[in-house]
Amino acid sequence: MKKLTYLFALLFLVPLLASCDEEKQVYIVYFGEHKGDKALHEIEEHHHSYLQSVKESEEDARASLLYSYKHSINGFAAELTPDQASKLEKLAEVVSIFKSHPRKYEAHTTRSWEFVGLEEEETDSDVPRRKNDADDRFRVGRNFLKKAKHGDGIIVGVLDSGVWPESKSFNDKGMGPVPKSWKGICQTGVAFNSSHCNRKIIGARYYVKGYERYFGAFNVTANKDFLSPRDPDGHGSHTASTAVGRRVYGASALGGFAMGSASGGAPLARLAIYKACWAKPNVEKIEGNTCLEEDMLAAIDDAIADGVHVISISIGTSEPYPFLQDGIAMGALHAVKRNIVVAASAGNSGPKPGTLSNMAPWIITVGASTLDRVFIGGLVLGNGYTIKTNSITAFKMDKFAPLVYAANVVVPGIALNDSSQCLPNSLKPELVTGKVVLCLRGAGTRIGKGIEVKRAGGAGMILGNVAANGNEIPTDSHFVPTAGVTPTVVDKILEYIKTDKNPMAFIKPGKTVYKYQAAPSMTGFSSRGPNVLDPNILKPDITAPGLNILAAWSGADSPSKMSVDQRVADYNIYSGTSMSCPHVAGAIALLKAIHPKWSSAAIRSALMTTAWMTNDKKKPIQDATGLPANPFALGSGHFRPTKAADPGLVYDASYRAYLLYGCSVNITNIDPTFKCPSKIPPGYNHNYPSIAVPNLTKTVTVKRTVTNVGNGNSTSTYLFSSKPPSGVSVKAIPNVLFFNRIGQKQRFKIVIKPLKNQVMNVTEKGQYQFGWFSWTDKVHVVRSPIAVSLA
Repeated sequence: MKKLTYLFALLFLVPLLASCDEEKQVYIVYFGEHKGDKALHEIEEHHHSYLQSVKESEEDARASLLYSYKHSINGFAAELTPDQASKLEKLAEVVSIFKSHPRKYEAHTTRSWEFVGLEEEETDSDVPRRKNDADDRFRVGRNFLKKAKHGDGIIVGVLDSGVWPESKSFNDKGMGPVPKSWKGICQTGVAFNSSHCNRKIIGARYYVKGYERYFGAFNVTANKDFLSPRDPDGHGSHTASTAVGRRVYGASALGGFAMGSASGGAPLARLAIYKACWAKPNVEKIEGNTCLEEDMLAAIDDAIADGVHVISISIGTSEPYPFLQDGIAMGALHAVKRNIVVAASAGNSGPKPGTLSNMAPWIITVGASTLDRVFIGGLVLGNGYTIKTNSITAFKMDKFAPLVYAANVVVPGIALNDSSQCLPNSLKPELVTGKVVLCLRGAGTRIGKGIEVKRAGGAGMILGNVAANGNEIPTDSHFVPTAGVTPTVVDKILEYIKTDKNPMAFIKPGKTVYKYQAAPSMTGFSSRGPNVLDPNILKPDITAPGLNILAAWSGADSPSKMSVDQRVADYNIYSGTSMSCPHVAGAIALLKAIHPKWSSAAIRSALMTTAWMTNDKKKPIQDATGLPANPFALGSGHFRPTKAADPGLVYDASYRAYLLYGCSVNITNIDPTFKCPSKIPPGYNHNYPSIAVPNLTKTVTVKRTVTNVGNGNSTSTYLFSSKPPSGVSVKAIPNVLFFNRIGQKQRFKIVIKPLKNQVMNVTEKGQYQFGWFSWTDKVHVVRSPIAVSLA
C-alpha cells in the first residue's frame, strides 16, 4: 500500500515539477544608469548577487544568467520564475523588470538617393536626365556629399540579421584606416572569420543566447542560418547597404530591373554589424526573422561601448510595449546620452491608425514612402481591355491563355473567405493548368500565391488588391508571369469573367520606368499614428523611400526568400519601413560628418523641419488612397538631407530633458543624479519639432525653445506663420524672434485655442485635425506639424 501511495505521489509531483520548470522565462532586470565607477567584472558580480538572492544556489544563479549589461546599460537578462521576478521587482533599485518579447522584424538602392537630391558626378546612361543637368537641387546635393566627405569618419551600427561581406557594396577599396575611436571586435563564427571584416565592415558581432533559450539549441540545418555575423536571408545586408553601401555600377535585380549605380547614403561611412535577429527553425524565411529583446539590448549596449555614432534599427513589434518594457526604447535612451543618434522603423501595420512601433521621443521614427521609379508591365484581356501593371517577374507568356477566378477553381473544403486567396494547396490543378488565375490579396503571402498558381499548373497570375490595400502595388519576384492590379481593375476583371463565355488574358513582361507617377506618396503598409503610448508626442517623425528599394542581398537566400526558389541574386528589390529607416540613418551619418557637435535632437529637428510636404509635381504628398497624407502617416514630411544641413533653427533637447519628459510618462529613477520635480510639466511641452495635443477642451499653451544654427548667418529675424487645424486658432508669443549670434536660444509659446463659434461636424469631434506653423527668415523655413483632437 505504501508503495502504491508513493507511486501516486510521484505521478502527481513529476508533472508539477515539470510545470514549475516550464514556467521559467527570460526576464530583463533593468537598473537604469550605473552608479559610480566599477570594473566590468564587478558589475557582473553585482548582477549575480541579485540572482543569488532569489535562486536556490550559486550554480543555479550563474546558469540562469544570459547577459550582464555592463557598459552603458545597467541590468541583466536571466531565466526566472514569475515568483522570482516578483521578488526582484520589489527591490527599490530595480527600475523595471519585464518578460522578453520576441519580435518579428518585418520587411517592417539605385534610385532612392538620387530621388532625394544626393547624386554623384557620374550618371547612369539609362536614367533619363533632366532638361537642365545643372539643376540646382542636384548641384546642392553633390556639394553636400563633398562637404560631408561621403560620411567618412562616421561609424554606423546596424542591428539586424547580419551581413553578406562578399557583396561589392561592402568593399573597402580606397578607404583609409579604421577610425582610432573604434573599440569594437570582429567576432568569428560559422562561415565568418576575421578576414571578412575590413576597412568598410570594421566590426561584427552576434547575439544568440536569448534566441536559443526561446527556440532551443541552434541547429544550422533547422534554422537555415549561420551561427555568426553572416546574413542568411538578405534583410541585414539590404538595410546596411542602403545606409552606407559603396557605389556599385551596373547593379540590378533579376537580370535588369532597376538597373543603375547602387549606393548607400554615406558610402564612405564605416559599418558595424550587430546580428540579433535569426531565422525561425523549420519555417520559410519569408515568414520573417525573430529578434529577442535580451539579444537586442546586449547589441545596443555593445554598440554604445564600441563607439558607433549612429544606430539603425529596422525592427518593430505588432503591438506596443510601455517604454520601460521596451528594450529598444531603453537602450536607445542610453545611446542618446552618449550623443548616438538612433533611427528606427515605424512598422508595417498601416494603414490602420495607432499601429506604430518605436514611439519614444529620443528615437527618430521613420515611415515609408514611394519613389518615382516603377516597374511597368501590361495586362490585356480578351475583350481588348488593356492596362499597365506593376511587375518584375522574369517569366514571360507567349500567348493569350484562359482566365479564371481563384474562388471558382479551388478544391472542395476551402472556406469561402479563403477561396479567392490562392493559399497553399487550395487550387485544383485540373481547373488551373494552362490558365491565368486572378488571386486576391489578404491572407497568405504574395509570393506564396504565385507559388500555388505554379504548383497547380497555371500560366500566370493577376494579383489583385482589395480595398484595404488601396492603389499601392508591391513588386515581388514571382514564379509565374504576374500582373498586380488595383481594386478598380479587379472589379472590371471579375465582371469580364462573369459575363464572357471564354475569358482570356495576356500578361506583358515588365520594364523599369522613371517619372511615371507623382512621387513621393505614402505607402499603405507604413504604420500610422497617433502615438498610443503618449499622444502628446507626434509620431512618426519623418518618411523616406521604402517601396521597391534595390540594395545588396545575401548569397544564401533567393530573391523571393522561398526554399523552392533556387535563384541567387547579388541585389534585390525589397519593401518596408525596414528599407526607409536606413535611408534616414545614412542621412544622419552625413549630417554627423558636417556637424559633429550637433546633438541627436538637433539632427532630428533639422531633418524634420526641412522635410518636403509636396511631391515632385508640387502637389501635397498623397496617401495610398489618393487623398493628401496627414502627419500620422508622414510625420513632418519626406526627408531632404541637403536642406537639413542648414536648417536655420533647431529644437534641441538634452539627455536630462528626456529624463524630465520621462517623468510625465512614469519613467523614473533611471539616473541617480536626476529626480523628477514636484510639478511635472505635461508631455507636450517636451521641446519637440512637432506638436500634438489630444482631447483639447480649453486653451493650451505649448512651450518651445529654438537654437540659432544659421549657416554663417549670426544675425537674423524669424517671422511666425501658421495654418491652424480645423476648429482651433494658433498663435505664437512672441511672433517675431531676433538672433544676433550662432548658438543663441529663444523661447516662445504656441497658444492653441478651440474656436467657440465654429460649428463642428459630428464626425470631426474626437477626430484629429492637422495643421502647421513655421518660422521664416527669408532664407530658412522651419516648419512643424500640429495634430489636435477636440474632445
